[in-house]
Amino acid sequence: MPAQLTRPPGKLVLDARKKLTLTGATEVVRFDEDLVELNTDLGPLLIEGSGLKLKCLSLDDGTIIVEGDLCALRYEVSGRKRGLLR
Repeated sequence: MPAQLTRPPGKLVLDARKKLTLTGATEVVRFDEDLVELNTDLGPLLIEGSGLKLKCLSLDDGTIIVEGDLCALRYEVSGRKRGLLR
């Protein structure tokens, strides 16, 4: 039986609120200097902050590195629509 390539499970590493390394990303939905919205193996993820920059983006292996002033990381409930008020 041939060996199958599998991606490692989702992992977040946050360094001093300035650098986030994420594995398990499947799609970048939105990106600007205040918000990064991703789909991951563990569900939709919102990364909020200021001066955000994508330093590394490799959807082949699911790795993303975001740098900037990171304020919040939030996994969204799948299928739930976001409104104006949170």
